[in-house]
Formats: sequence, C-alpha cells, structure tokens
Amino acid sequence: MHVKFPDKLNKVLQYLKLKIMPNTLFFRTMLLIFIPLILVQVVSVIAFWDGNWEKVGRRLSNNLASNVATAIELTANNPQDLEKIQALYSKNYNIKFDLITDEKEKLSVKSSTHYGEEYKLVTGLLEKSLHRKFPQTVTNVYLNDSHEDITILVETGKGLYRFKTSTKNIFSSSLFGFVAWMVGTSLLLFLVATLFLRIQVRSIATLAQVAEDFGKGINTPFKPYGSSEVRKAGIAFIKMKERILKQISERTQMLAGVSHDLRTPLTRMKLQLAMLPESTENKEFIDDIGEMEKMLDGYLAFVSGEGGEKNTFVDMNELILSIINKFRNGKAMIRYSTNDQVSAIQGREQALKRAITNIISNAFNYGKVIAVALESNNKKLEITVDDDGPGIPPEKREDVFKAFYRLDESRNSETGGVGLGLSIARDIITSHGGKIELSDSELGGLRVLISIPL
Repeated sequence: MHVKFPDKLNKVLQYLKLKIMPNTLFFRTMLLIFIPLILVQVVSVIAFWDGNWEKVGRRLSNNLASNVATAIELTANNPQDLEKIQALYSKNYNIKFDLITDEKEKLSVKSSTHYGEEYKLVTGLLEKSLHRKFPQTVTNVYLNDSHEDITILVETGKGLYRFKTSTKNIFSSSLFGFVAWMVGTSLLLFLVATLFLRIQVRSIATLAQVAEDFGKGINTPFKPYGSSEVRKAGIAFIKMKERILKQISERTQMLAGVSHDLRTPLTRMKLQLAMLPESTENKEFIDDIGEMEKMLDGYLAFVSGEGGEKNTFVDMNELILSIINKFRNGKAMIRYSTNDQVSAIQGREQALKRAITNIISNAFNYGKVIAVALESNNKKLEITVDDDGPGIPPEKREDVFKAFYRLDESRNSETGGVGLGLSIARDIITSHGGKIELSDSELGGLRVLISIPL
C-alpha cells in the first residue's frame, strides 16, 4: 500500500534525508546496525531495572529494616546484653550500632551525617521499609561521602540508635555487571560489523574507482572480490569493458580504413586534374577534392581521439602556452592568465592538446580579441576561452557539439571545418571525466569553460 504524504511533509522528509542521513554506504549500514542495537540495549536495561534491580533493592531494604527492628527490640528488652547484641550483629550481619542517650551527642551525630542524592532511590526504599517498621518513630537514612557505608538513625524514647552498615546490604550491583556485559558485547559486535563492512564497502569503492578510471581512458587492472553480488557486478563490468573496447577498436579500424581507401582515389583524381588545362570548372573540382580531404582529416582526427594513447601527468600551463604560441602571429590578439598553483592532471597529452587547440582555433576564426585563463576551483582545473566574436545563440549551443553540425549551413570552408572540432573536444574532455560549457563572454562573444577533475 502506497502512503501519500502532504507536500510540506515530503519536503521535510527530503530535507532530513539530505541533512541527517549519511551519504556513504558504510555509514548508512552502520546506522542501520547501531540504532537497533541501542534500542535493544535501552529496552533491556529498562526491563531489567523494573523487573529485577528495584525488586531486589526492595527486598534487601526490607531485610535490613527487619534486622534494625529486631536489634532495637532485643536491646529494649535486654538492655544489659547491649554489648553482646552489638557483637552478634557485627559478626553475623555486618551491622554496627550503638545507643546514644546524651542530648548533645545526639545533635552532634545528626549534624555530622551526609545525605547522598545519587542513592536516593535505594535509600528511599529503605526509608519506606523503616517507616513501616516504625510508623510512630522518626527515622533517617544517610550515606557517607564515599557512598560505601550507610547510616541509619532511629529516634526512640530510650535514645538515638545509630546503625552503620555497607551499602551492599541494600544495593545490588548486578545492574552494573549486566550493563557492562551488554556494552562489552555490543562494542564487540560493533567492531566486527565495522571490520566486515569496511571489507565489503572497499570492494564496491574499488569497482567504482575502476569504472571512473575507465571513463577517463585509464585501463586499471581489476580483479573482482567481496560478496557474491559485488563480484557479479565486477565480472559484468569487466565483460562490458571488453565489449566497449572491442567496439571502439573495430570502429576506429573501420573509419581509419575507409578514410585511407578514399584518400587514394582522391589523390589520383587530384593528379589527373592537375594535368588538365586550367579552367573554372577544374578549379571548383579541385576545391571540392580539397574539401573532401579536409573532411577525411577531420574524420581521422575524430577517430584518433579514441586511440590507445597512454595516460601521463600533463602540465596544463605548458600545454596551453605551446598552443597559444602557434597563434601569436595570427590576426587576432590573445591574452593568457594562469595560476602558478594549478597542479598537473593525469591524462592523454596529445588528446588534450587537440581538444584545446580546437577551442582556441574556433575563437581565432570568429574573434579579434581572445582571452584564455587557467584556474583551479573546488578540486577542478578550469580553462576558459573568451572571444569577442558573434557568439552562438543559446538554443544552438548544444547542437554545435553534434558531429558534422555547422552553424554555417553553406559548408563554406572559409568559415569553418567539417563540424567535428567541438565534437572532438567534448569527446576528449568527457573521456577525462570533465565537461565543456558554453555561455556569453564578457568580451561580447562566446565563452567556453572546460572543467577537468584534478
């Protein structure tokens, strides 16, 4: 049965889920173990308290009150045997008592005692038991500073009886033993669960890291381990990875072969046209062949973006400088600002160089002023390329990343390539775990923001 909550309650639940619930599988699982464990402990302690500890304390208090009453009665009936009764109680019951008849000494005894708030419950049980035994008599119960001994004062017509005994006679220490045993076993269970979960979560984290590396083009060796479900997921990932690599390899080989096969007849046609007399038709035909060769070069560049280049640590500052230096003598002015603290990233150097070259080349094709900046922000390396060109309308900014898409539908080679530059750039940046975003530039044209994780 599906329960439908009001919108406000749903928002509260979502807020609590985001703010209170931990994000990691490890801490969520530990929370599922820890909360029921604490609830079981609390319920067990409460049940033990109500069913055992208070009952035992009441019985012990009744026994002590009976011993006190018996001692007073024996002393009242046999005052001459006071010392014998005192010795008997000290030996058999661990209770020492004396009878105080002097008024000054009575006041001194009453003023020197200390009432212990921490044992108010057990002393309260004892006071109730004494009140039942001596309904017409003033009784008081005190604890010493160390809470190891208890003093009972009973005011009678023959004097003030002072009883001293250990708190063990009215207090059962089994509760603390029970709690200690529960806490000890719970901590042991918690430790075992923590170690077990760490092993399980580590296998999932390893699988996630390998998948992320594969997405960045890093072929990290991986052997599935952990629970059977995690091993199945790992095996499925390895098979998927092999299929993807095989498909990429086959597509690369096919496109490379097609491009190579087409280049041969085009070269032959170009040579034949060069031997013919010059004419307007021949010149247009030669231009068409040149454009086809340019398209083939774009196809090969697109395919080479998925090649087998190995990952290395790339100094992005030096890489961008080497690209900019190629455009220094161009018709546009270029500015470059960098952050010396930016770290090198792990990636495919030639692929990254191709992607950034495509972006800067586009800026030079359409702008007169270009600004390039390199910064690090929130564990990401950010490259911004601004120009003062005509820009790209917001509704077409996603389309320009499609393969073979060109804003100039005339396919005039003077206004751009074959529509693969941004596709190649996005493919390369995405394979490094990053992304490319287009927006309006402060220079009035287009801003290209490249973000790559450090």
